Amino acid sequence: MQAFKHLYNDFKPENYHIFLDVNRETKQFSGDVTVTGEALTRDLAFHQKDLAITSVLVDGQAVDFTLDEVSETVAFAIAKTGKVAVAFSYSADLTDNMTGIYPSYYEVDGVKKQLVGTQFETHFARQAFPSIDEPAAKATFDLSVKFDEKDGESIVSNMPKVSNEAGIHTFDTTVKMSSYLLAFVFGDMQSKLGQTKTGTQVGVFSTRAHKVAALDFPLDIAIRVIEFYEDYFKVAYPLPHSWHIGLPDFSAGAMENWGAITYREVALLADPDNSTLESRQYVALVIAHELAHQWFGDLVTMEWWDDLWLNESFANMMEYVAIDAIEPDWHIWEQFSLAEAPMALNRDAIDGVQSVHVAVNHPDEINTLFDGAIVYAKGARLMVMLRKWLGDKDFSAGLQAYFETHQYGNTVGSDLWAALSTASGRDVSAFMTSWVDQPGYPVLSVTVDGDELVLSQHQFFTGQGVDESRLWHIPLNTNWTGLPDVLSEKEVRIPDFAKLSAENGDQPLRFNAENAAHYLVNYSDDLNEKVVSSIQTYDAITKVQLIQSALKLAEGGLADYAALVTLLAEFDNETANPVNAAVSQALKALEIFIDEDSASEADFKQFVGQLFDAQYKRLGWDKVAGESFNDEQLRALPISWEVYAGNADAVANSTAIFAKHASDIHSISADIRQIVLKNQIVEHETAELVKQYFDAYANTTDQTFQRELNVAVSSTKNTATVAEIIAQYTNTDLVKPQDLRFWFSSLIRRDFSQDAAFAWLVKNWDWVQEKLGGDMASGDFIKVIGNSFDTEAKLTAFISFTDRFKDEPAFKRIVEMAKTQITSKIDLLASQKEKVQAALAKAV
Repeated sequence: MQAFKHLYNDFKPENYHIFLDVNRETKQFSGDVTVTGEALTRDLAFHQKDLAITSVLVDGQAVDFTLDEVSETVAFAIAKTGKVAVAFSYSADLTDNMTGIYPSYYEVDGVKKQLVGTQFETHFARQAFPSIDEPAAKATFDLSVKFDEKDGESIVSNMPKVSNEAGIHTFDTTVKMSSYLLAFVFGDMQSKLGQTKTGTQVGVFSTRAHKVAALDFPLDIAIRVIEFYEDYFKVAYPLPHSWHIGLPDFSAGAMENWGAITYREVALLADPDNSTLESRQYVALVIAHELAHQWFGDLVTMEWWDDLWLNESFANMMEYVAIDAIEPDWHIWEQFSLAEAPMALNRDAIDGVQSVHVAVNHPDEINTLFDGAIVYAKGARLMVMLRKWLGDKDFSAGLQAYFETHQYGNTVGSDLWAALSTASGRDVSAFMTSWVDQPGYPVLSVTVDGDELVLSQHQFFTGQGVDESRLWHIPLNTNWTGLPDVLSEKEVRIPDFAKLSAENGDQPLRFNAENAAHYLVNYSDDLNEKVVSSIQTYDAITKVQLIQSALKLAEGGLADYAALVTLLAEFDNETANPVNAAVSQALKALEIFIDEDSASEADFKQFVGQLFDAQYKRLGWDKVAGESFNDEQLRALPISWEVYAGNADAVANSTAIFAKHASDIHSISADIRQIVLKNQIVEHETAELVKQYFDAYANTTDQTFQRELNVAVSSTKNTATVAEIIAQYTNTDLVKPQDLRFWFSSLIRRDFSQDAAFAWLVKNWDWVQEKLGGDMASGDFIKVIGNSFDTEAKLTAFISFTDRFKDEPAFKRIVEMAKTQITSKIDLLASQKEKVQAALAKAV
């Protein structure tokens, strides 16, 4: 990769005056852009990518220019430095990989249609107009767009529309912002509008392929979240409106364009007649995440991409803070422990993982450096940890000062630490640096030596790892009084353990309360026995934490898998949904040790059948009027495991429900639909059934239903069906590129279909790169292989496959980590498989 130069050092843009004329028929557009700003040198370069520039005018005078596609620039000279206006005329193609300006395709009543929208993060604005396409280069934008408009179509952007003359839609001048936050979407859209109590207009937009009622839930959530943030941040929402727009094709989950947030449809829309609580919670969390960015990321923006982690980590935490405030009955922090905690604990335990904060020399490196499990999940855990350590009052006050000081500007991470330190009187930088600048996380070992309590820390690994003697500032968050607040040394010895225990009522000693910090606790056998003996008295999050810890400690060789099996058996009459979900996660991790169609599988099925029998009988298959959110959300889990275990009643019920809805399988209750669809394939697969699933997939606009059909049909035991599925991977009319990784994952994770899926990827890797190489998605194919392969032969095949691109910046770290994962699983199976199978046989 060639040396990278920050163009903002040479030119400071102040305003962009942009006119775009888009033609969907030809998939092309033309543009005229005038950029006003201050030139600090006479030799200038602006970013551009794949633009056919026909002229460059400087203060009205034509100048010679040079295009460099490698550095993605247009270079030219000017007569003098200072205030200057640079005008560009150009044309370009709409892209076909969900970056820049691109079409999204969908159907309504059999008629093919498209929305045209934008995706400019991280550095794709240059595909739409010449610019200083760096986050520090903030400016105002005057946008006008003309397109091949048809009756009933509309266009929305960051700011309100001020005119529509001769088909040219002109929008009000934006506030000062980074180029990657500019956005517009046009086409045939429906909308629902409302406003906050302070007068901000809020709207949800979608294609007419969806029920208009599906816009109601997200509208309500968006309004209430904005109102919460205004109160929490003590800074008003800074724009006249907040638009939320669902796009049929979108590579990410959502994008925080200021005032015009774009979403994957499944992350925005909620069917009021047949959706799960889980899917509605997901929509609410995504909306809250993107709205947090309107302050943290948009109003105040990182100076360069190495601090993008701070944007995402903060928003990932705030989505839970906001939803917990507006929907307290959801107990959403329990979901945080189930979703974010295991994702971070799993990925961050692999040797070679990146730290949260990593130097970024070029935006292209973001594809590999910003691992979602680290940037989002681990980063969010660190922010939760910091908020708990400071207290919510000081945390909120620090944020208010941060926004007021840096609004419409750019910052680095230390600016936030400084604001929080001033508000709290604590040294936030010293506390956080060890966590964000070092990879991995510690395990806190807790033992008693004589009458001394001994606390020590060392880095935790699953698989082989090189101990580099890293130390962290560990917030102990203990339930005992009289212990330190933070452990920053390798070891500390605390005297008078017996006295401390008596002063704390001899209650079991526990650390990391509320699962709020990013570390594991490894208690000595005697201390652990006391903790486990009181397990039924703990809250749900503590139970979840103990299950997660037992699993990770076993995976890391610090505990016995038999202890995990024994612990799981404690929850055979557990009523809390999050605890059952944590048990389920642990069981799925144990499946690696189970051989299909073997005695071990029979034992495993009997074990899970025992674990979930009580809740299966208690909840049944049907919703109950007035039941708790917990029971509504839990019901599907015991049903799913009982069907897997071969419970005759569960299998018969599933088959009967399918038969009842056979003519309209989408009408099956969303809570149990995936279970029923999958069971039908497993128990009663026919060619006609497979065709029915494919037809339903092609004809629905419900992306949740599509994913359920994908999982169901991929559960086949028929090699011909596997081949039929794989044949559809390149059929972009059926499997949108945005969904390909989900289809691939469903097959590569199963031993039965793994070889066929991998062979397809090897053969079609260049095509995958063409379709998905422009964003952060193509690396996911490597990650899912790392999560799935577990034999020497498959490791060899993986190394052979990745050899040609293993040193590319976008893949180097991902490939190495996948190799480490596969190797560690091979070793784990060799050392633990017989022990796990023996423990399961004993448990039943």
